Amino acid sequence: MKAIEIRNKYLEFFKNHNHKVIPSAPLIPENDPSVLFTTAGMQPIVPYLLGAKHPEGTRLTDYQKCLRTNDIEEVGDNRHLTYFEMLGNWSLGDYFKEESIAMSYEFLTKVLGIPSEKISVTCFAGDEDCPRDTLTAECWRKAGIPNERIYFYGKDDNWWIAGEEGPCGPDTEMFYDTGKEPCSADCQPSCNCGKYVEIWNNVFMEYLKKDGKYTKLSQKNVDTGLGLERMAMLLQGKETPFDTEIFKPIMDKLESLAQKDDIASRRIVAEHLRASIMIVSDGGRPSNIDRGYILRRLIRRMTRHLNKLEIDLNKLDELIELDIETLKELYPELVEKKEVIKEVIVQEKDKFMKTLIRGEREFDKVVNRIKNEGKDTIDSNDIFKLYETYGFPPEVSKDLAVENGLKVNMDEVDKLFKEHQEKSRLGSEQKFKGGLSGTGEMQIKYHTATHLLNAALKQVVNKDVHQRGSNITEERMRFDFSCDHKLTDEEKKQAEDLVNKWIQEDLDVNIETMKKEEALKSGAECMFIEKYPDIVTVYSIGEISKELCGGPHVKHTKELGHFKIVKEEACSSGVRRIKAILE
Repeated sequence: MKAIEIRNKYLEFFKNHNHKVIPSAPLIPENDPSVLFTTAGMQPIVPYLLGAKHPEGTRLTDYQKCLRTNDIEEVGDNRHLTYFEMLGNWSLGDYFKEESIAMSYEFLTKVLGIPSEKISVTCFAGDEDCPRDTLTAECWRKAGIPNERIYFYGKDDNWWIAGEEGPCGPDTEMFYDTGKEPCSADCQPSCNCGKYVEIWNNVFMEYLKKDGKYTKLSQKNVDTGLGLERMAMLLQGKETPFDTEIFKPIMDKLESLAQKDDIASRRIVAEHLRASIMIVSDGGRPSNIDRGYILRRLIRRMTRHLNKLEIDLNKLDELIELDIETLKELYPELVEKKEVIKEVIVQEKDKFMKTLIRGEREFDKVVNRIKNEGKDTIDSNDIFKLYETYGFPPEVSKDLAVENGLKVNMDEVDKLFKEHQEKSRLGSEQKFKGGLSGTGEMQIKYHTATHLLNAALKQVVNKDVHQRGSNITEERMRFDFSCDHKLTDEEKKQAEDLVNKWIQEDLDVNIETMKKEEALKSGAECMFIEKYPDIVTVYSIGEISKELCGGPHVKHTKELGHFKIVKEEACSSGVRRIKAILE
């Protein structure tokens, strides 16, 4: 069964069970400082898990484009992906464990045709925060899973929370028995031997973790996630996702072009090319910080491995064309964005080739210094510095060292890289630390302040100013907007004064629900029109601002206090950035 068939069957199944199909949110999240990319299907749903009313009701389903960055260096093996698609369904204070489990079992066995005996499940074992989930186990027994295939595990395995704080709860996970020989007599779903593969996760979100404490949410929710690539692999009887129709055309093309084949390098190129295409199609651009840096890393790592395969880099255009052709059934929007995608990725590849040339010059300086010192080994710190400073790949340093008759201790180099990766991982986790709740009092205030600033800039700079992104924490707001020049001190002061004027006027912040077409006709603005469902929420601030938005916001502008612009700077070509605080 092809991936598109699985997706369509999933959405149709839940549509038939009274769920409204909502569009995938973009990979680049709006107003969420906790993550660089949309990392889970539930991420855009968080306000509604916390009690806000979703315009499409209490039963939702979708496919969500996701990207996780912690495993970039692991890509190349037989299972790791950075970009993936998550199928999900939600109950927002509607059904709970029994109906959720019954639907999951029906979809797996009746719609996908998975034999019941291939399915094992896990439940939460209980602790001081939450009791043992015997009800979930009973629901599985009632559905048709016998006791011997029901397992209980603790928080590490059967509790789900995004980050350190936010909505959370016990989960139940479904596993597919691949038929491989067990690793031991006690082999079970918690093993990593490959016999059991997790295919679906239903989270019963009835708790909120804040300041280390768990309290009950105002409503009981269900949040589920089913990985499309993994399910396609299993249903097609393939060994890896790279053997499915999602990757096979590009994998075969790379094999035909390669002068020196390497399966890990082909997987890296195929995976990173798809991830880069998806990020660029949702507005991402390479840079030296945050998500732009992740995109840059993906493109550069892909380029390095094209070199390793000895593939003519001028073939990259052709590879992008093939990948878009392969993916267009899943993501039709790629076709209309094809030229932009090609331009961004090829330009970054060309920049990296200049980096390689510059890096080789710096490498020659290192070689000359070492030879002058009478040494025969390049220090691992020199190799790491070439990578960190110039982006010069260590494997290229190694090859050049051999050509120059010098030795390299790659174990020491690997150690330095692992330390670097650990720091990066911790940094990524810190970025994620705030969780996905985004409901702190100050974050809500800053969210409303972005609407006021957007309106002020339209008056002060020009009416064609549009929001291009934002990042909000409890301490400050960051607002990116389209603008072709550095703001003057007068423009900054005028925008700041205007926001404070509106704050002092104590304007009402009103919310309406309407059809998307009606909202746009009424003059409501939005950043990603394609992410919104047919029925939308519109926030109006007096007569000065009207935007499609998921919220939340304050009720009256006077709650914001005093607005102050701290800094204004360039963000990217044609985009400026304002950093501001509320005092």
